[in-house]
Amino acid sequence: MSLLHAPKTGLGLAVLVPALLLVGCATVDHPDAPSTVERTVLEQYVIGPGDSLQVSVRGNPDLSTGVAVRPDGQITTPLVEDVQASGRTPTELARVMEEELSHFLRDPVVTVMVTSFAGPYSRQVRVIGQAAEPQALQYREEMSVMDVMIAVGGITDFAAGNRAVIIRNEDGERQQYRVRLDDLINGGDISANVDMLPGDTLIIPERRF
Repeated sequence: MSLLHAPKTGLGLAVLVPALLLVGCATVDHPDAPSTVERTVLEQYVIGPGDSLQVSVRGNPDLSTGVAVRPDGQITTPLVEDVQASGRTPTELARVMEEELSHFLRDPVVTVMVTSFAGPYSRQVRVIGQAAEPQALQYREEMSVMDVMIAVGGITDFAAGNRAVIIRNEDGERQQYRVRLDDLINGGDISANVDMLPGDTLIIPERRF
């Protein structure tokens, strides 16, 4: 019985071509991805481009606002322009906003909440190729390839799931590991479920007809 139901979905050439180029040598043997890896405990959440924030200034509703972090990592709020948000925790950004607002207010108190998460690129997991919904995911603690497959809606009918590859940066070098997605999703083989790490890229090639 299938663990996931994969919609019959095709993908645009803009997504397929880079993926197929990267795994054009998929017939070359890659070692299987290790089922478990030594995980780094995630520290406080770090804001990244694409995050949505709620900036609240106590006692000043006109200065409180929702704002998206721009691709350059900065935000603009009432009275405060072009503040670097990316790379800071919400608490760190709140203190910076208080310092900026202190030029206009006496003892401002700011709270920053993340309402939509994208995170810094180094903490994302990217899925490209024959996934139902290729995308970049915010890494979560103890994330596995099964979690990733659920998030992207499984694989398409055109996927060569057992030739999928994880690209992982280890000690500054790029490593490639084979992942058995067909066995996991369609065969229900839980042993094919493997751990993911922040920064991983999962490439799912197209089946050869």
